[in-house]
Amino acid sequence: MEKGTLFLIPVPLAENAADKSFTAYLGDTINSLTTYIVENEKTARKFLKEAGIKTPQADLVIHDYGKHKRNDSMVPYFKELMTGKDVGLMSEAGCPGVADPGAEVVSEAHKRGIKVVPLVGPSALLLALMASGFNGQSFTFHGYLPIDKVERVKRIKELEQLAQQNKQTQMFIETPFRNNHMFEDILKNTAAQTLLCVASNITSEDEYIKTMSVGQWRQERIDLHKKPTIFLLYRS
Repeated sequence: MEKGTLFLIPVPLAENAADKSFTAYLGDTINSLTTYIVENEKTARKFLKEAGIKTPQADLVIHDYGKHKRNDSMVPYFKELMTGKDVGLMSEAGCPGVADPGAEVVSEAHKRGIKVVPLVGPSALLLALMASGFNGQSFTFHGYLPIDKVERVKRIKELEQLAQQNKQTQMFIETPFRNNHMFEDILKNTAAQTLLCVASNITSEDEYIKTMSVGQWRQERIDLHKKPTIFLLYRS
């Protein structure tokens, strides 16, 4: 029996960013699908509505792979795909599988010989890198740095060294309510000439993206509290 295709469907990164986020092809694709694997059902249904789904929501089959379900069997998610039906995978924000638990679903799809098709849409990491002015040929995303302050400071210094030695962009994030602490730790523990890009609330109406040396940032006052932010370090 022929298997279905798994479509990886990006979702907006911010409120009121639907127009910036959707392509016509994405709209066509969601209207050809009736089954979805999603990180959060409520958010997913809202997104599908914004994207212009014409299928009545009551007719959709939605598999939730939220954090409480991630250790469960993968089998139920693949029932439709294994019987020839196409399925869409959506995360909470941005691109499925990139800094996102959806990667586990994609990995399982490959193991089962299922075709995987990524669709074009907003990735906060790539948008931040594009706007930073840093090296886009060589870069590393480290995810979250340690919570322990001593460990975190040590890690920031290591990333600054990597940026200088390898001429490589170092990217990382923090839980939004700890952003201001992270920002302060970077300013206190890196050299004045190291470059820092702060990319916050990407694609939202109050998007903020700025690159300066750490020395210049020390003169600046910004509030990143509860704003999704990517930090990028570089030494040219």
